[in-house]
Amino acid sequence: MICGHIALARIKRSGQRGRGLALAGTIIGYVTLASKLSLLAALFVFGLGFQPGPVPTVSGASASGVGPEGMASGGAVFGEGGELVSSGSASGDSREAPEADRSAGSPVDVTVYVDYMCPACGAFEQANGDMLNSYVRAGDITLQVYPLNFLDQTSLGARYSTRAANLFACIVESSPDAALDVHTSLLSADVQPSEGTEGLTDDELLAVAEDAGADVDGELRQCVAEQRFAGFFDDNTRIATEEGLLGLAPGAQLLGSGGTPQPADGPQRLVSTPTVIVAGEQYVAQRDGDLESAILKALDR
Repeated sequence: MICGHIALARIKRSGQRGRGLALAGTIIGYVTLASKLSLLAALFVFGLGFQPGPVPTVSGASASGVGPEGMASGGAVFGEGGELVSSGSASGDSREAPEADRSAGSPVDVTVYVDYMCPACGAFEQANGDMLNSYVRAGDITLQVYPLNFLDQTSLGARYSTRAANLFACIVESSPDAALDVHTSLLSADVQPSEGTEGLTDDELLAVAEDAGADVDGELRQCVAEQRFAGFFDDNTRIATEEGLLGLAPGAQLLGSGGTPQPADGPQRLVSTPTVIVAGEQYVAQRDGDLESAILKALDR
C-alpha cells in the first residue's frame, strides 16, 4: 500500500504513465490492511469472550461456608442414646460453642477434632471409639465430632478430607440417627484410605453411609456430589488453626507445635489431629494416661 502511494506521487510529478499499476497497488494495499484489521478485531473479540476467569468450584459447593442444621458449633454433638443434640447451622466465621454443664453429676463434654484422612485419627478411633460410643450412649458423656480438612493436599487433588467431612455433614442433616456410626466407619481400618491416595469415590462414601444405616436417597446423593458443605469445612479449619478453639475451660492452654503450652493470653490454636478436649481441657496421653481414665476422673469431679 505504501509503495502504491509512492508510485502515485511519482506519477503526479512525471505524468500518467504507470498510473493504473500504481492505483492497483494502492487498492490491493488497502484491501490487505482491511483484512488484517478485521482479523485482529476478531481475535480481540474472541479473546474477550474467553479470558481466564476464577477457578471453577464444584457445582453447588458452599462458597459462603454455610453449614448443615445440627452443626452450629462447627461440630456435631451427640448425647444419650447417640442422638444428635439439636442446634442450628453456622456460616462464615459464626460458630457457637455448645453448652457445657461442668457441675458434679453432669455428663462430661468430650470433643474430638479429626481429619478423615489423618492416620493418627484412625488409630485413635480404633483404640477408643467403642469406649466413647458406649459412654455417650449411656449418657455419661457428650461427644462432639469436629471434622477438619487440612489434609486435603495429601489425596492427589481429590480433596478427600473435604469430601468425607462433607458426607458426614450431609448425614447430620438428612439422617442424624446414623451420623455417629458414619463417623466411626469413616475412621475404621477397613474404610479409611491411606495418605497419598485419592481416597474413596463418592459412590464408595455413599456405600459407607448406607452400611451405617443412612437413608441414601436422591437428596443425599446430590449433597455429596455437589460438596455442599465444602466451604463450611474450609472455614472450620481456618478458625480452628488461626483463631483458636471454642468452649475451652477458663485458663486452658493447648500444646503448641513444639509440645509446650501456647501463651495463656492468646488464642489456643489447633496444631494437629486428633486433638481431644475433655471437660474443657486438652487430653494428652503422655500426661493423662489412657482416655477412659481421664474421662472417669472428670466424671468423679
